Amino acid sequence: MLITPAYAQTAGGGTDFLVTIFPFIIVFAIIYLLILRPQQKRIKEHRAMVEAVRRGDTVVTAGGLIGKVTKVVDETEVQVEIAEGTRVRVVRSTLSDVRSKTEPAPKDPPKAANNKADDTDTGTKS
Repeated sequence: MLITPAYAQTAGGGTDFLVTIFPFIIVFAIIYLLILRPQQKRIKEHRAMVEAVRRGDTVVTAGGLIGKVTKVVDETEVQVEIAEGTRVRVVRSTLSDVRSKTEPAPKDPPKAANNKADDTDTGTKS
């Protein structure tokens, strides 16, 4: 017997491919669910936070500097006051956190108070 029995078993190898690739599919699914998906969500939240920065917000830069946004220069830069009278221009993508958000400015300015005595009691009787 010069032919080994191992050659006779290779004829039905269709299921071996599925069994071989199945662990790779499971590992990729686990990596996607535990690593890639949360990272994409965090990047999306950071991008939205950086785009929403406006004047008056207290921000933290990637270098650890804490300051107040004094001016939005353009789409990519903001001016941050890091000390009394010290302002620096910072690239928006380097902002790591927005500590305190300011309320958006009202669209309509507040109207002057009405000084009519219609709503108050003047103390006189008619």
